[in-house]
Amino acid sequence: MKFVHLSDLHIGKRVNEFSMLEDQKYILQEILKITDQEKPDGILIAGDVYDKQVPGAEAVQVFDWFLTELADRKAPVFVISGNHDSPERLAFGRQLMEGRKVYLAPVYDGCVAPVELRDEYGSVFVYMLPYIKPGIVKKCFPGEEIGSFDDGVRCAVEHMTGGSGPRFDGGSRNVLVAHQFVTGASCCDSEELSVGGLDQIRASLFDPFDYVALGHIHGPQKIGRDTMRYCGTPLKYSFSEARHKKSVTVTELFEKGNISVILRPLTPLHDMREIRGTYEEVTKRSFYQGTAVDDYLHITLTDEEDILDAMGKLRSIYPNIMKLDYDNRRTREGGMAVTAAEEKKSPLDLLGELYQLQNNQPLTERQMEFAAHLMEEIWEEKT
Repeated sequence: MKFVHLSDLHIGKRVNEFSMLEDQKYILQEILKITDQEKPDGILIAGDVYDKQVPGAEAVQVFDWFLTELADRKAPVFVISGNHDSPERLAFGRQLMEGRKVYLAPVYDGCVAPVELRDEYGSVFVYMLPYIKPGIVKKCFPGEEIGSFDDGVRCAVEHMTGGSGPRFDGGSRNVLVAHQFVTGASCCDSEELSVGGLDQIRASLFDPFDYVALGHIHGPQKIGRDTMRYCGTPLKYSFSEARHKKSVTVTELFEKGNISVILRPLTPLHDMREIRGTYEEVTKRSFYQGTAVDDYLHITLTDEEDILDAMGKLRSIYPNIMKLDYDNRRTREGGMAVTAAEEKKSPLDLLGELYQLQNNQPLTERQMEFAAHLMEEIWEEKT
């Protein structure tokens, strides 16, 4: 049983005010080519189909085209909502779409019924768990102790694998499609994660499943085992992803316990790259000749003096500059250059440092807990 694993399409996204729709159409067409080559038995789309809960008309049209193309290839398609999606909107028409083997995860109500597929090795059960927050699970199971994301996912999985839902067959092969932040995942700037890492969950919660198709984290990677994977975004959405190698994950399940995973590389319409040097260096023909000058670029100039209308002049060579800054004595002494360690600090860490400076003592454990929950509430309202 072969699956193509996708996630985090973020259709309709804008990066530094540049619309990514044309790039997204191009890369989705490349994914269709890979699908035609691989001839999978199913396509797993692990959330964040859209970039906004209320997507624009063009974004909806692009996904409508892509979903229709996948359905025309006859293999079942499994789609869940991510934190950027509206689960209600994404699930619209799901009962009609099942007639074409397009399975859209409904709004979470405490029951996750699997879809059964069969091959020469027997049954494969595909479970679709949309992005869930603790409050959503608590409403479904008011008698459970649920105070964190980890508690919420633990409760949901327990009810899927041994609770009130359909009988879980541990002897068969079971696939889970989910959109959560699993502890240990390597993150980047384009992801929207909660303050202090409060949305993290343990990888062990997903132990009952043979393959876990994850979405939410933008860099392709495995978590603990090769069969629990983030496939990553098909495109780069921030310069922190400049060195990522984007791909499509292709997973094949043979008899239980025997799983093969390969990554099919994706080449974008425009790459996202970083270059640096003096203005004179980056504008020399020998510097840029033979390079993709229409890539999305972050250019760092190292000149000690600002260049008049640098952006306008550079765009005559590099039309798709997204970001321009300086790295010189003035910016470093002025505190404009932020270290990588500082960039990784969470809002909770920064609050703790500020409190220490102002009060000459650290936050107490109770204060930290209060601040973390307050930040989490603000974050939940924002998302």
